[in-house]
Amino acid sequence: MGFLQVAATIVVVLAALLHVWIFVLESIRWSHPSTWRAFGVRTPEQAEVLRPMAYNQGFYNLFLAVGALGGLALLFWAGLPYAGRALVLFTTASMTAAAVVLTTTGSGYLRPGLIQGTLPLIAFVLFLFV
Repeated sequence: MGFLQVAATIVVVLAALLHVWIFVLESIRWSHPSTWRAFGVRTPEQAEVLRPMAYNQGFYNLFLAVGALGGLALLFWAGLPYAGRALVLFTTASMTAAAVVLTTTGSGYLRPGLIQGTLPLIAFVLFLFV
């Protein structure tokens, strides 16, 4: 395995772990005030109204992470390099697109969008060349 492939794989794993963490925050830890404040929610009432949406959104992040890791598994362990590469490219492109959408929701979402989208974008670009 060459340097570029190792680097691309590491970045995909990091992007997946970030999306798993977002899942944990949105779907498991949402009831903690420190969590909802991190998402700009100021009151328990707002948090309660947003709970179903956050729960659902967290699972979207989890599914993207599972897709990226599943693509790596297909690529390296199942002997399906084309399917694995396609799945990695699809999920990292989806992660990046979701981050772009996030940045369009308001100026306060630029930083979260960059956090959410930088690793998947790097992974996508690297995987184009491996």
